[in-house]
Amino acid sequence: MKRVLIVGAGKGGSVLLNILNATQTMNVVAVIDTNLSAPGLEMAKKWDIPVSQSWKGWVDKDIDIIIEATGNEHVLEELLERRERKTVVIPGTVAYIISELFDEKQELLEKIELQMQNQNLILNNIRDGMIVVNYHGIITFVNKSAETIIDLAKSDLEGERIENIILNTRLPEVLKSRRREINQKLTLENGKQIIATRIPIICADNRLLGAFAVFKDITEVVHLAEENTDLKEIKTMLEAIIHSSDEAISVVDEQGLGLMINPAYTKITGLAETDVIGKPATTDISEGESVHMRVLQTRRAVRGVLMKVGPNKKEVYVNVAPVIVDGKLKGSVGVLHDISEVQSLTNELKRARQIIRNLEAKYTFADIIGTSPEMKIALEQAKVGARTPATVLLRGASGTGKELFAHAIHNESDRKHYKFIRVNCAAIAESILESELFGYEEGAFTGAKRGGKKGLFEEADNGSIFLDEIGELSLHMQAKLLRVLQENEIVRVGGTTPITINVRVITATHVNLEKAIMAKTFREDLYYRLNRLPIFIPPLRDRLSDLPLLAKHIITKINQDYGRDVQHISEEALAILKNYHWSGNIRELENVIGRAMIYMGIHEKVIQQSHLPNLTSAVPDHTFSFPAKANHQSLQHVIEQYEKNYIQQVYERNDYNKTKTAKELQISIRNLYYKMEKYQLAKPDLQ
Repeated sequence: MKRVLIVGAGKGGSVLLNILNATQTMNVVAVIDTNLSAPGLEMAKKWDIPVSQSWKGWVDKDIDIIIEATGNEHVLEELLERRERKTVVIPGTVAYIISELFDEKQELLEKIELQMQNQNLILNNIRDGMIVVNYHGIITFVNKSAETIIDLAKSDLEGERIENIILNTRLPEVLKSRRREINQKLTLENGKQIIATRIPIICADNRLLGAFAVFKDITEVVHLAEENTDLKEIKTMLEAIIHSSDEAISVVDEQGLGLMINPAYTKITGLAETDVIGKPATTDISEGESVHMRVLQTRRAVRGVLMKVGPNKKEVYVNVAPVIVDGKLKGSVGVLHDISEVQSLTNELKRARQIIRNLEAKYTFADIIGTSPEMKIALEQAKVGARTPATVLLRGASGTGKELFAHAIHNESDRKHYKFIRVNCAAIAESILESELFGYEEGAFTGAKRGGKKGLFEEADNGSIFLDEIGELSLHMQAKLLRVLQENEIVRVGGTTPITINVRVITATHVNLEKAIMAKTFREDLYYRLNRLPIFIPPLRDRLSDLPLLAKHIITKINQDYGRDVQHISEEALAILKNYHWSGNIRELENVIGRAMIYMGIHEKVIQQSHLPNLTSAVPDHTFSFPAKANHQSLQHVIEQYEKNYIQQVYERNDYNKTKTAKELQISIRNLYYKMEKYQLAKPDLQ
């Protein structure tokens, strides 16, 4: 059970407390708010949950999740600084989303309740009697007309077996046969003659739910006929009932021409009576086939058909039933239900869940775009690797998608339900990298936390750890990693007891490890451990046949991010992209297309050549200056001499600023320090 601390007991915090308190997997250990009259504190007291005005005394009490519901960025920053590493902090925006979703849920429930009330109002005001039974034959609903015809109150009917109320009823036979009975005469115990239609209620999976009977008192019909009631009044009454419904209703005749619609139908479809009445049943459909025509052809009801209607392509599901009078088909009646609000709520819930699951691997093989032979080989190798426990080494230039492959391998493996930990070895300072990876014991160094701390390898136990830029590790850390791979155990900094772990290791590098071995900056024994399953991810320039697919995928993604509606890229612009060298690979392609879309007109749909930023020639022109007297020298010596001179030139050009120099050379600052020490490069003494 997860231990949860809620900071903020206002509206959002109160909603979250109400939700979490009802779950079996979450334990709210305390609710915090500086306002003692906050509604969430009152709720917590009722449930005997501790309350406080300060969270600082709680963050160290083995908390799994802290929900910051105050909306105060300063509080969020303090929580992120003070929390335990294993503690997940969920910001106030998520609490706000959940609060909004809860309000929307309440509104949706109120709408559903209102629709049920309206439906009951319609059923209770029609002149025909109606009785509904479940599949056991127990009466579950009767309308007011049925009470009048049968001469019994609703309380005396509902909950009773139908045969105990109407001795000669045929509803039990309809339940057994699952066949409808149309316009059957029946004499009730009170002497009244009725004409009844009995229909089984069968859901989409062919499961019997019950049956219902609609019946009319013949005496009343005769009486109405004797009084020569104008049939126009009946039609007016029927129209009034349909128009009062909140459900969208459309009626067509036996030829499929529109007869009647109600205001709810106009609201959903955007079509007025003049657009529909007397027109074919297909008039309102923007995507899908006419359910009215299908029903008219088969004389059978159709339910739950998804389609899009009207000029705005509103997504709905439709139920349509035939209208049969004296055995003759007279038309059909359809009811449309708007499902866009439900879909919107579902999408918001998905987004909230995605935020909560931010520690999981996000990508699968379906997210990797490419059909070129080179990419197919890489994907096949990765899928093989996912099915084995072997260490994987992802090789390729920067921006080719090595991290996507790592995510996909984890998600395809049997460890997908456990953690996926990502580590950029070049982004963590050498001085803290060991404690981050392997953890430390209490008192291991100044500032060490009481009780010590788990490392990332322990956090990833039973899951996967992705070590990016593995080629940037120092020789000392390489030796530590080699022990983990050989022994499947780690030793915390300051500790002596080995801790056994079960972790799948996925590594990646853009460095030429073979050259690094020759330069003695990478251990040969570690290389053979990592290189058991090497996967080379080709650069974009080697798989230009994938460029149209990649461009289409990137356009779709940026459309969602920027709220644009760009459709595709022109052939001329695509030709320009295919002639470019793409030293930055997919990441650079995404940058170029994104820049083009930003500067497009709001109504422009196609990326043209004019929208693209200026791109240099296909292959960059690098002019190398080797030593003049390079005779009888080894290739390694010449390369090292050139590297030394080039680093010195860039160092001077950046006024001896190491950070700027590393950025221009596109290497890590730690790697720059190593090379400067190797070549004995230093800032000149100006005195």
